[in-house]
Amino acid sequence: MTNETDRSPADQETPSASAASSAAPVSIQRKPRFALFLATAGGLGYLPKAPGTWGSLAGLALAIVPACLYFTSETPYMLIHGGVGDFFVDAPPGYFNKFVWEYIALLVFASAIGVWAANRAAEFWRQKDPGRVVIDEVSGQLLTLLLGGGIPVWWRVPELRYATLAPGLVIMRCVLNWKYLLLGFILFRVFDIWKPFPARQAESLTGGWGIMADDWVAGIYAGVGLWAARLMGL
Repeated sequence: MTNETDRSPADQETPSASAASSAAPVSIQRKPRFALFLATAGGLGYLPKAPGTWGSLAGLALAIVPACLYFTSETPYMLIHGGVGDFFVDAPPGYFNKFVWEYIALLVFASAIGVWAANRAAEFWRQKDPGRVVIDEVSGQLLTLLLGGGIPVWWRVPELRYATLAPGLVIMRCVLNWKYLLLGFILFRVFDIWKPFPARQAESLTGGWGIMADDWVAGIYAGVGLWAARLMGL
């Protein structure tokens, strides 16, 4: 029979040391600050109330800023009078304005970086779809305005009243028209909350794709609704 005093110092292991040695080493994950900054739209996702609404407003701002920078002092007038019907002239088939391409590039960039940032944030917070991630609302709102304002109604485009370069429907008819901005914002929030088919199915995608895809579906629905409102002359 061996007493505790007969054991060597190596054998006399304290219970806490024994538990620590038996436990698997835990790796400490470094906080992805830049990814979280993007995923939360600059911190808007941390706001205690309605972070998704703030994310949508960030999407509106992201769409408006390039237009404001282009038109500078003319922006306030265009925001008020941009919906007047005589801004339109007929355009030949095949017309596609270069500003539409720029907004497409902006949407693709925001969506791609959103998938990456949302995936990193979900992994860090260990949640499938963290409520603090609002880059998906930013991307979905951009998609709403692009589809709702960037596609001409029966190939009618803005008259060249303000500049020598045609600003394109995205800028003239929607992004600098407060009525369409408000309608596009409301429509997107409605469809984002409602999540019609296949938005809920899109949420089952893995990682950042699942976080972003349902808002893209909502953006498509809202964009079609905004385009229909333009078609009806609202």
